[in-house]
Amino acid sequence: MSNFLGIDTSNYTTSVALFDSDTKKVKQSKLMLSVKQGEKGLRQSNVVFEHIKQLPLVLGNLLKDNPKLDGIGVSVRPRNVNNSYMPCFLCGEKFADSISIVNNIPVYKTSHQVGHMLAALYSSDKLEYINQNVIMFHVSGGTTECLLCEPDKENVYRFTLIGSSLDLKAGQLIDRVGVMLGLKFPCGAELEKLAEQSKAEFNIKPTIKGMDCCLSGVENICKKMFNGGEDPEDIAKYCLTYVCKAIEMITALALEKYKDVPVVFAGGVMSNKLIKANLIKRFSNSYFASPEFSCDNAVGTAIYAFLMNNRGNLW
Repeated sequence: MSNFLGIDTSNYTTSVALFDSDTKKVKQSKLMLSVKQGEKGLRQSNVVFEHIKQLPLVLGNLLKDNPKLDGIGVSVRPRNVNNSYMPCFLCGEKFADSISIVNNIPVYKTSHQVGHMLAALYSSDKLEYINQNVIMFHVSGGTTECLLCEPDKENVYRFTLIGSSLDLKAGQLIDRVGVMLGLKFPCGAELEKLAEQSKAEFNIKPTIKGMDCCLSGVENICKKMFNGGEDPEDIAKYCLTYVCKAIEMITALALEKYKDVPVVFAGGVMSNKLIKANLIKRFSNSYFASPEFSCDNAVGTAIYAFLMNNRGNLW
């Protein structure tokens, strides 16, 4: 039995996971970082402090049966591009380095974005797609990007940016609108429940420039709706519908350019039922992670360690 540990210390979740390369099963342990009611996030200094407190708890829960570890995968940056850095990822990196030294096992360092991609492929039972070109939509609080993913033995994938949001990220927009409506941060799940109560229909034409979208204007429209006394559930549905339409248009443009390439939707925002249902209806060759693999998690980094240890050979 070979076990690979994954660690991911993103902005709002302390995550660890274990991948058994014989059974292909994973185990997860994670804790959300606490954000006070009415606040829109945490400062990086507070994020680092919370991760340091929570990492021993989640690791203790995951490793309580003392499994033998064969390698560690850890996210050390948001994306695999120059100058991609956030202090929160230093927490996971240093824990991984320490565990590596104590157990005399290799540590493989990657990006949070690669972790999301591999978790989505694992959840969709499509890990074999690491051997072909794939379009990935990574939509979360810190990222709204459409990427061409090409196989790369050194990093599993090489990402080329196709389209993105030119201002607010989709998750930022959702959280800002949610906080305005009195929801608890992060607001994605509660905003979805609120939107499900709406009977309103919206004919939305998103602002698209080339293959990029703009989302800051949506926040202003939602504020006007709120100040005008419109129902919270209708505001929630307008916000999510706009995000969905923007993603749909960029996906269509990407597929027009790259033809019959599979599309993988990853990141916390892509667990939204309204958005997922509409995109599946529009794009037949599309794949979504289940919610536990859409939101921030360490499963992808554990699988990354396995792939690097075996240099890309799946089974």
